[in-house]
Formats: sequence, structure tokens, C-alpha cells
Amino acid sequence: MASTTLVAVGGKGTNPKTTLYVGGLEEGVNEAALHAAFLPFGEIKEVNIPIDHATGTHRGFGFVEYEEKEDAAAAIDNMHNAEFYGRVLKVNYAQPMKIKGGDKGWSHLPVWADTDRYIEELAAENELDEYEKEQRKQQAKEAAAAAAGEGSGAAPAVDAAAS
Repeated sequence: MASTTLVAVGGKGTNPKTTLYVGGLEEGVNEAALHAAFLPFGEIKEVNIPIDHATGTHRGFGFVEYEEKEDAAAAIDNMHNAEFYGRVLKVNYAQPMKIKGGDKGWSHLPVWADTDRYIEELAAENELDEYEKEQRKQQAKEAAAAAAGEGSGAAPAVDAAAS
């Protein structure tokens, strides 16, 4: 029995699932080879294999964007766990850039981009810690007062009620 992929018409917003992540690419694979491998499943809008600027080679993954979401689903059904250039491919829907940190992704943000949010969160955590310490001190004082009250004042109250 063949398994099929359910295609989401729209996720968050109106983003149809047309872009695929293709992982496990062998070093010799280029965009033309990837395009040729995925072309049988439908009209391809774009093929992209990110290059590692330090080494000048790709990092073992790429993206294939189809015109139609049904074509993307067919490509996942047929190419996930398929062998390509001697390597087993992992083919899934690509994650939207919103999840990865905005339009350009986290790597395009300066290191200090989240500083304000971090300082606010740190201040809130410190405030919560101080509040919890005060609560523990208050509970300790109440427990000590209750223990002191039971030792001296509780017995006469019981005797007075019994008489």
C-alpha cells in the first residue's frame, strides 16, 4: 500500500506548501542535477543550494520550489529516503523564514539585536526571584510566630475554654 502525503492548503497566513527542503546531498550535486532529479514531479519555480562561503562548497542540503503544492507533495512521496548520487535524501517541507528569524533569518541579525529583550527578561526574572525570597521570609516569620504562639499562649486558651 502506497503512503500519501496530505497537502496543507494554507498554514499560517496563505503560504501554500510548495518549497521543499532536500537534505543529504552529495558534494558533487549542483543545482542543475537537483533540478533534473525533481523535474518529473512538476514544474519547478526555483532550485537553490546554499554555499558555505568558508569552504566554497555546499553544506549538504538545498531547496526546491514548485509552482503547485500537489507537485511538491508528489516529490516528497517519491524522493524522501530515495538514493541520489549514492546518498539517501531527506525531503520535507521547508520551514518558513518567519520561524527562522525574520525575512533574512537569524544569521543576518547583529549579535546585539536581542539585547533589549534579554535585559527585560533578566530584570523580570530577578524581580520574580526577589518576590519569591520575600514570600519565603514572610512564611518563615509567620511559622515562627505561630510556633511561639503555640508554646506560651495556646495552653491557657485551652484551659480557659475548659473551665
